[in-house]
Amino acid sequence: MNNVINDILDKIHSLEKDLEREFEAQREGFRYRLEQRKVLFEQGVLENHRQLRKGLLRFWRDSGLLNFITSPVIYALVVPLMLLDLSLSFFQWVCFPIYGIKRVPRAEFIVIDRHHLAYLNWVEKLNCVYCGYANGVIAYGREIASRTEARWCPIKHARRIQDAHPRYWEFDAYGDGESYRARMNARLQRQKEDIG
Repeated sequence: MNNVINDILDKIHSLEKDLEREFEAQREGFRYRLEQRKVLFEQGVLENHRQLRKGLLRFWRDSGLLNFITSPVIYALVVPLMLLDLSLSFFQWVCFPIYGIKRVPRAEFIVIDRHHLAYLNWVEKLNCVYCGYANGVIAYGREIASRTEARWCPIKHARRIQDAHPRYWEFDAYGDGESYRARMNARLQRQKEDIG
């Protein structure tokens, strides 16, 4: 990679750190803290949240008919998502050790914690569990796929892609066959040394 690209990537990483610092400040403003992945609100905040909870009858009345009609379609995706989750886990547990790829920690991608919010009723909590799981499985799959891609075909595309994964920028330039061959040969040599 050239220096301009490295400088841009460094700026992106710096901005990501700034963003996380702002989220941390926001957490303090909402008076909760994280302890070993557990969210702890101050007692007064919990009481206020319970008062903000919307009752089921009002929630269903405000939701509208189309939400009721489409909800079975939305929730039907749970089955393929669970199959994808199982398939991804099986794939990485079998293949990643063989190719020397570090396994993806599932718990870092599938985060289900919004159902603990006291201002949500049980339908909203169920929706939040679903969305946390669905988006987490997709993010988990993307990370597994990106590590696989980095091992087998680390070449940028000829045209711009939307929302590339973080390691994409380290891939060889499209059309740079010499760099690709040299890197692939070095990678295969390291793998043989690790196995032997």
